[in-house]
Amino acid sequence: MSTSAHLPAEPSVAPTGAARTGGTVTDRLIDANHRYADAFTDPGMDARPVLRVAVVACMDARLDLHGALGLALGDCHTIRNAGGVVTDDVIRSLTISQRALGTRSVVLIHHTGCGLESLTEEFRHDLEIEVGQRPSWAVESFRDVDQDVRQSMRRVRTSPFLVHTDDIRGFVFDVKTGLLREIETSD
Repeated sequence: MSTSAHLPAEPSVAPTGAARTGGTVTDRLIDANHRYADAFTDPGMDARPVLRVAVVACMDARLDLHGALGLALGDCHTIRNAGGVVTDDVIRSLTISQRALGTRSVVLIHHTGCGLESLTEEFRHDLEIEVGQRPSWAVESFRDVDQDVRQSMRRVRTSPFLVHTDDIRGFVFDVKTGLLREIETSD
């Protein structure tokens, strides 16, 4: 099985901006950046988040974390990856966020309909066959989103590198309603 078989179908919506006129999506993003920079004023912010919180969430394009959580620029550190799972690299980012930049709270957000629910670790095997090298990372797929949030909370709470593990909360974002549902720990 080709790993590209896991990709969703191309959207049927006509492309806009640079993509429609022959440029790439990246060209469109760079054009948008120029417009942004023209109106940009330095907000004079520090790199330390105002709310002293780090949010770990899935990279899914349907999750507008700032909108869903009422956050403004500078309020939080946002760490995103496939599934919003707590990996070694997430622990690295959280450690820097806490120890160097003053965060004290961690919010974990998974969501309904996550693509990792339909993948398995077999994906790594398929990649190895396709490219001739096995990835060093785990897919971190799961079948039960609530249980995966609990596992992620445990990974944060038990990390020896993190100094602030008393305010760790996990949620599932419903992509149909926009509501967060808190997941209680089983500890």
